[in-house]
Amino acid sequence: MLRRYSFLPILILAALLAGCAPKAIGHPDEVRALENPTSTALPEPPATPEITESESVPHAPPPSCPVTTPQDPVFVPPSPYDTLGVADTFWYGSSSLWTAIPRDSTWAGLPYNQHGYAQKVFWWREGYVWNEEPEPALTITAERLDAPAPSFRSSKATNANANDIGSAMLSGVGLPTLGCWKITGKYADAELSFVVWVAP
Repeated sequence: MLRRYSFLPILILAALLAGCAPKAIGHPDEVRALENPTSTALPEPPATPEITESESVPHAPPPSCPVTTPQDPVFVPPSPYDTLGVADTFWYGSSSLWTAIPRDSTWAGLPYNQHGYAQKVFWWREGYVWNEEPEPALTITAERLDAPAPSFRSSKATNANANDIGSAMLSGVGLPTLGCWKITGKYADAELSFVVWVAP
């Protein structure tokens, strides 16, 4: 009789331990991450952000966004840039610092990554030589004009050279939201700002 009940505490303990066992994890990446704590195999955020109703913006810039338009008179960069140019853009700035802006002042359909909507911005300055200053001392800032926005990110400036753009400086920007954005570039004694509409 005594021997029949000697297993009862063991059975109760086994049942309690079974109830505390972790639930199975179905996703292989999650399993690998748990097996190796230093692994970075957990899934990345989706490549395209989920735009809520409050984040939805029209494709064309609204009147409330003071997008940059061509100067009057139109800015013509110094030679040899006066014969160059990128299709569907206009030059904007001065010989000390200028850039190319889309004719509709809209950046649409930009790729999205963990830093936001990514865009490459080219900058020019008379006398800049791409292979003499491969990492130009160009700094970029940005401010959303139509609503509060998370912090802006930019990459370290680099050089660029091609038949249609000549010798240029290049920076990558990550805009965290859509909307009305003021971009400012500073290089040496020059500063240039322009406003673009960032659209879906």
